[in-house]
Amino acid sequence: MKRRMAALMVGDIVGYSGMMERAEEQTAERLASCQALISEKVDLLDGRVFKTTGDGALAEFPSAVNAVRSAFEIRGALAGAREPDTEPFRMRFGLHIADVMVQGDDLVGDGVNLAARIQAAAEPDSIYVSGALFDHVRRNSAFIFDDMGERAFKNITESVHLYRVRGEIGAHRLQSAPTQLVITTERRPASVAVLPFRVSGDDENQRYLAEGLTEELIVELGRFRRLSVSSRSASFAVADAHPDPVRVGEALGVRYVLEGQVRKIGERVSISLTLSETDQGTVVWSDKIQRPFEEILALVDGTVARIAATVSGRMEDAAMVAARRKPPENMTAFDCLLRGLDHHRLGGVTDDNARQAVGWLSKAIEADPHYAAAYAWRVCAASGLPGFDPEQGRRDICRALELDPCDAEANRIMGAFELMDGNFDEALAHSRRAMELNPTDAYIKARCAAVFTSVGEAERSLSLLDEAEMLDPFLPVWCVEERGVALYALGRYAEAIESLCKLTFQTTRSRLYRAAALLALDRSDEAGRMVREAVGGEAALTASNFTSRECYRDPEKARELGRLLREAGLPP
Repeated sequence: MKRRMAALMVGDIVGYSGMMERAEEQTAERLASCQALISEKVDLLDGRVFKTTGDGALAEFPSAVNAVRSAFEIRGALAGAREPDTEPFRMRFGLHIADVMVQGDDLVGDGVNLAARIQAAAEPDSIYVSGALFDHVRRNSAFIFDDMGERAFKNITESVHLYRVRGEIGAHRLQSAPTQLVITTERRPASVAVLPFRVSGDDENQRYLAEGLTEELIVELGRFRRLSVSSRSASFAVADAHPDPVRVGEALGVRYVLEGQVRKIGERVSISLTLSETDQGTVVWSDKIQRPFEEILALVDGTVARIAATVSGRMEDAAMVAARRKPPENMTAFDCLLRGLDHHRLGGVTDDNARQAVGWLSKAIEADPHYAAAYAWRVCAASGLPGFDPEQGRRDICRALELDPCDAEANRIMGAFELMDGNFDEALAHSRRAMELNPTDAYIKARCAAVFTSVGEAERSLSLLDEAEMLDPFLPVWCVEERGVALYALGRYAEAIESLCKLTFQTTRSRLYRAAALLALDRSDEAGRMVREAVGGEAALTASNFTSRECYRDPEKARELGRLLREAGLPP
């Protein structure tokens, strides 16, 4: 019998039998519309509805990430489609990944049965996923999950670990949530992409070191103004899909690709490096180095200098060298930092990962109280946790800048703090400094674009986003949505709607800016639907708490945004 791996989604309408009893014909008509909506959302994310069961639907996806996203989109769309004076359709979802049997257009097997059991265990309006599926999405998820622990199911031999989708993850420095898969044929001059280093022997315990060294090289190469360096999210997005240097060059528009393999044995690190050009895939140079772990940062410096000289044909001036970040005083601190960053990559996905990230970064600070990067990253990791203390965060980022004013990430984070506190000139100054220190970091450009929109320079924001998207066609959705926000701030409402509609998935923020722009164009019915979809994903959402997070130098901008959202139906 034919078999295949599939990410499975089972959805079911809560209380459907009672609704049929109370209003049979109306409920049957609404069910047909609901099933059409489910099929549409599933199709948009490359899935397939393979069975409907009255009030339920079963779908398969080749991508676990898309399966979760589809369930979230369906839930929001149902909220947006609610009609006054009708009992709302509320669904619950169960998701699992399994090897299933294929019978014609149908899928059968234990995996399908388990997905259905998980759905039945979920509360109304909730999305539950198995631990098996969670393991596939936790490094690339756009959502936060609550750990629900182990659950036993009837006729299932082993207990199943369950997670519940809490909501959107929000802006996250190290998480990838690509908005598009663009193929770029024009290669930029003096350009390079660093692919995620592999771990020798597939030792998952050393993944933190491999990914940490990859990011260290990307950051340091980004300081060379004559180089164009693809960002982390772009390099990680194509790593599995386009391992061939020629295809990477086509996807990212770069002339060179650096690949590496890392192995740590005791206190020694072995690194194999290969730099290839992307026209023919020819190897330009390769090297294999073994060093004590204590000398790893010196190795990074030497590698960066060699790549820069090869790619750009010359070394950068002394001013760039002087602006280099300060290294840690000991390598224990560096190792703790890399372990903390590994947990931070998953930090928004569960609170436990964020707490472990903060723990490791605190250990880095204990090992080296003068390690600026550890203070900066600790703020980033802690900011997503419930009960985050902004005052402690500000103290940490001030300490980071005091120790190392040349850390681009610390300057970016300080710009965000100043923006939230209404210190617009200071926010702008730190944002500009962050971009000067790492001129080819696409994420920094995109996040700094938000600051320019807030201070009233939305045209400059649009040009920064152009530059960021050229460097990284795989920018996360929370970066790309800034274009729609900038267009809204300029009063170009139709263009803002068009831009936000192009996102591969809608965030709460993109929906609310779409709603405001729609209402400004007197399209109140569509605006109301957008607001209902936003509230469907975040039940406690109000106009006041949303506008309090949208920092505008011109207070009239925030007042107008709040007024439009309230008129569209968002609770005050």
